Formats: sequence, C-alpha cells, structure tokens
Amino acid sequence: MEIETNKEYKIEISSVSSDGNGVGHINGLTVFIPKTVTGDIIKAVITKVKKHYAYGKMLEIIEPSPWRTAEKCPYCENCGGCQLWHIQYNYQLKIKKDIIENSMRRIGGFSDFSLDNITGMDIPKRYRNKTIFQIGSKQNNSNAKEQIKYNNNNNNSKILCGFYAQSSHNIIPINDCLISNKFNESINKTIINYMKTCKVSAYNERIHKGVIRRIFTRVSFSTGEIMVIISANSKKLFNQEYLINQLRNVTDKITSIILNINTKKNSSLLGEKNIILWGKSTITDTLCGIEFFISPESFFQINPVQTEKLYNRIIEYADINNNNIVMDVYCGIGTISLYAAKYAKKVISIEIVPEAIENAKQNAIHNNILNTEFYADSAENIVPKLLSHGIKPNVIILDPPRKGSDKVTLSAIVKAHPEKIIYVSCNSATLARDSQFLVNSGYIITKSHGFDLFPYTVHAETVILFEK
Repeated sequence: MEIETNKEYKIEISSVSSDGNGVGHINGLTVFIPKTVTGDIIKAVITKVKKHYAYGKMLEIIEPSPWRTAEKCPYCENCGGCQLWHIQYNYQLKIKKDIIENSMRRIGGFSDFSLDNITGMDIPKRYRNKTIFQIGSKQNNSNAKEQIKYNNNNNNSKILCGFYAQSSHNIIPINDCLISNKFNESINKTIINYMKTCKVSAYNERIHKGVIRRIFTRVSFSTGEIMVIISANSKKLFNQEYLINQLRNVTDKITSIILNINTKKNSSLLGEKNIILWGKSTITDTLCGIEFFISPESFFQINPVQTEKLYNRIIEYADINNNNIVMDVYCGIGTISLYAAKYAKKVISIEIVPEAIENAKQNAIHNNILNTEFYADSAENIVPKLLSHGIKPNVIILDPPRKGSDKVTLSAIVKAHPEKIIYVSCNSATLARDSQFLVNSGYIITKSHGFDLFPYTVHAETVILFEK
C-alpha cells in the first residue's frame, strides 16, 4: 500500500537522523519528520514522497517521548539555527554519539566502532562567543518580485533583525538567542533604534539597496570584552558618532566597534575592509593558558568552554615530550599549535588562509612561544613538500574543515610514518571516509572521544587517535 501526499498517518518515531529529523516508518517506507524524537507517537501529514523515503509534518503529539522536554526556545519552531531544542540534553548527547558511530560504521566500514565517550556541557546555554544577526525588512521576506521603489525613509519601521529560517533567506525576528551572549539583545536594539532615528536603511539583497546588512558580535569569555561589527553596504555610516555613543552606553564591556564594508552583490558574511569606529582592532581571549588576539575575521572555536576540554584530550592523546616534532595541519590561528608547543621540541603548522597565519605568528610572539614554524599554503601542496624534505614529525594533528582532508595530504602523511595521527573533525561523514584511508594504510584506531561544542544542534566534534 503506497503512502499518499497530504494524507494523515499515525507514526511512531524510532530514531533521529543526522540532520535532526525524527525517523518513522509507514508500510516499510522511511519518513523524516522535523521536531520529533525517538519514542514520540504522533499524527503527521505527508508533505513529499520519494522512491525510498518521504517527508512529513507533525500535526499532533499523541504520546510524547520520555526524551521530549517542555523547555523551549521561543524561536525554535521557525529559526533554522537549532534542531534539537525539544529534546532533553542528555539524550541529545546520545543522538550525537549515535550519529558519529553510524557514520564510522556505514561510511567508514568500521562495523564494530564504538565511541569511547562523549562529553557534554554542564550548563549548555550562552556558550557562543560569536553571533551573526541578519538585518532586513519585511519587504525582503516577501516571495513576490520586487515591483516597488525602494525608499529609505518609509522602510525603517519594518526593520527585521534575527536569523534565517531553515533553508531560506527569510529573517526570523529574534530578540535574544539563548545560546549567545546576553548583551546581544541590547546591542541589536541599540543599532535598530539608531537606524530608525537616523533613517539608515536595512539592506535588501534582492535589489542590492540599503545600508546595514548584519550585526556581528564577538565576546571574550576570559576578559568579557565585546566586539561589535556592523556589516554595511556603504563606506561610511551616517551620524556614526551618535551610534558609537549609544553602543558605549549599552555596557562598558564593549571595547571595539568596527564598520565592515561589504558592497558586493553576494552573501559573504563580511567584506574585505574594516574601519575601526571606536576602540581596539581586536579583543583578547585565553584558551588553555594562551592568549589570542581575535579580529573580525579570525577563526576561533565558538565554544571556548568545550574547546578547552577538546584540546586537553588532543594533548593527552598526543603524549608529547620535548624531543617530539609535531605537525599541525589546518592550524587556523594556531590554537592547537601553540598549546602543543608547550610540550614539544618544535611544532610545524600549516593553514591556507594567509591572514590566519599572520594571526598565528602574532599570537606566538605575544605568548613568547618560539618553537613554532608557520606556513601559509594548502595542505595538499605544502605537506608533501615538507615531508619529502626530511621533516619527520612524531605526531601529526589534523583538524580539517567540514569537507575533510584529501588523498594527496593523507598519502604524504602515511608515507612519513608518524607514530601518532590525531584527527579532529566536525563532520562525522568525512571523518569516516578519511579514517578508512588511514586504516587501509596501516594505522589502527586506538582511542576516540566526542565533544559537544554545539548544544541544541546536531553538530559535534570528534577526536580519534590513530597509531601504528
């Protein structure tokens, strides 16, 4: 019996998928239903039917799962940021552990793989040190074609500030995000009030008109410093002294106010030029006893509380001594490199983004860490060259972007025969693929651990130790 679109069914949810949807079955066909959890019995309407699966929308909870929670973010039904707000936190950790293990078994072929453990947060709220709020207008959210003349004056009463809805560029107005800094609400309101008072328009991406595109905040968990970045389709803000004074009145924790000029017709979060309107060009944060300068563009893990736990586990797995050479591939601004350098004879670090390497060098000098070498190049280009010229690292640390590493880099690494390879991943699918390559090349998985750096989302970090 085939299932039908727009027809209602009673479904029991048996698991949660890697994208956070509940998974049920109708007549043997898999059905994905958002905002559900294992153990829910629900009434759902089928919205789309494919050959091997279908999608549905929950209409009613007939019997709630024991893992469902009454606690809710007021925006979670529409916001595209968090997928797991309806699920108790301890069960979120189980879901993430299952996602990692299923990827390793299904994609990597490790049929008996089991993650040693997964570490969650004691208090999984207000953990983000970076938040980007989109600015637009109710006009922008319309699906109709722009037929009207864009007018800076009459558009200000319709300014929206928030996050994109899932799989769209419709802005969901959000006053306070519960996983971000508590001052964001006051900062956003101050900037919106400035826009209305001074008649500064919201950017409209459809017609590339208007001024303010985004509000971007960064906060230091160690010092409390806040950086406010205003992304604008303009080289200067009207009456910017008024805005500066208003923002400084929000809290004395704001130490940096920056205009980011972003005039291109694209969806890049930041443009290429920053102008310091007031205060400093960077804020300072501390990880594992090391101070880092953070600029608007710096890559810095968004959850410093959990990042310290992750980095401590990396150092534990590496078991570095002062005779060891360590290679850190995809090093970013040098966070892992500088921590490893405390214990190693030398650390060689590679990152494709030149600005990140400059930041890493500055951070090394600032912390008086002298046993590091930094290379601004792609991993697939520089790693084989370095290793072929006689460099023999005892430990190689890989922390690639979501797309994972590549065969050229991995081949060069295994030919160098390091005693240990430590792979850190935010994407269990590419982790599984690359793990298969390393194991097929003679390494074995000896330890593994998950870390929840992103509570209420489906994402997690994994660290795996490979040894000969």
